[in-house]
Amino acid sequence: MFVKQLYTNCLSEAAYFIESKGVAVVIDPLRDIEVYLDLAKERNATIKYIFETHFHADFVSGHLELAKATGAKIVFGPDAVTNFEAYIAKNNETFAIGDLTLKVLHTPGHTLESSCYLLLDEQQQPYAVFTGDTLFVGDVGRPDLFSGNLSKEDLAGMLFDSLNNVIKALPDNVIVYPAHGPGSACGKNLGPNTYSSIGDEKATNYALLATDKQKFIEEVTSGLSTPPSYFPINAKINKEGYDALQAVMDKAMQPLTPAAFKAKAAAGALILDTRNASEFGNGFVPGAISIGLEGRFAEWAGSLLPFDQDIILVADAGREEETIVRMARVGFENVVGYLDGGWAAWEASGLQKDLIITVEPDELAMDLPHDENLVIVDVRKPAEFASGHIKNAINLSLGDMTDPGKLGDFEDNHNLYVHCQGGYRSIIACSILKREGIHNLRNVDGGFAKMKDEKGLDVVQEKAVLN
Repeated sequence: MFVKQLYTNCLSEAAYFIESKGVAVVIDPLRDIEVYLDLAKERNATIKYIFETHFHADFVSGHLELAKATGAKIVFGPDAVTNFEAYIAKNNETFAIGDLTLKVLHTPGHTLESSCYLLLDEQQQPYAVFTGDTLFVGDVGRPDLFSGNLSKEDLAGMLFDSLNNVIKALPDNVIVYPAHGPGSACGKNLGPNTYSSIGDEKATNYALLATDKQKFIEEVTSGLSTPPSYFPINAKINKEGYDALQAVMDKAMQPLTPAAFKAKAAAGALILDTRNASEFGNGFVPGAISIGLEGRFAEWAGSLLPFDQDIILVADAGREEETIVRMARVGFENVVGYLDGGWAAWEASGLQKDLIITVEPDELAMDLPHDENLVIVDVRKPAEFASGHIKNAINLSLGDMTDPGKLGDFEDNHNLYVHCQGGYRSIIACSILKREGIHNLRNVDGGFAKMKDEKGLDVVQEKAVLN
């Protein structure tokens, strides 16, 4: 028996490769499928099935690409309806994988079609359960994502039944392999690990400890942040289908001279710069939006960028293809070229450039008492802001900055000092503000993590929100 978790930090996503006696299956694959093909070759195995736990909202699955490449059958659990050929399994239906067996457990709640897959070992004993977004380490899948006319309360009720009637009935030693780990927006507060056991979750996970259905519904549905704007787009793509990744790559991998790059931008293409945040601040193409590959790139790209507008890239030389693949994972098929030679080529061309001034927290502390026009802009999430922020700062969450109407009522004489927790999100925010014509701003280096210890910067909490 061979079981491998393939974890992608950028999306907090886990896919799985299972093999026995030369027969392999993949659960919840990403759109770029080479890693699964390489594993099959390494194991001298044939991929027979591709199992999907549900219609994913946070990434574009690789089920169609992998099926085309291998001839494997795509399998969904009960109640799934697709626009492509797939096998819709029955609850408790089993599939042979060499000496192993995979059993379908229909567990609606996160979505109607959500299903878990129980792996039985060579002795037909329960070994592991692949829970998708039904059960995470320390959390469960949110019940407010795109399931027809059902309310989140309706789905939460179904989730309670699925957890109590199906998941909790499994032996304590069964390994729990979820579809996501810490940082995922598919739950409220996932634990730090990417796998667990039924026994550990029954002992520590609030959702499995709950015994009152109504209280469970209230707890699971309260405190949910607004889901990222790209979630419904990805869910629709996964249900209806998508273009081949190679076609997306062929369209996007078009090198552009600085002059051609400038012309495309002038014609309406959006400029995305994926270099490190600090490098972007030191110089960038005017109007570019920064989303560095070093952070939660795909998630922020999906949340902040348009899917219906041409995009052109500025990337570190040699990382253009990586950028395009990571964008395709969340459904982008509208990249139409990249700056040949990267930022160095733009600098050498002598064309106009822009920059973002970065200051240390002590400089902000010195300026604060003497500048009546100084505005501290905290772009963290509301919950982060509530737990501790600089006195008199305003909260303009980065996730809300796709709407120009939410960018704040800033005056021309305002001096904006923008920060997040560590510096990644604030550079993105500064680039968006500059693109909207707000240039009198500074990025605070190190964000709140450094600012909270600076003398002269008072930290307060929003106790009414926290309570």
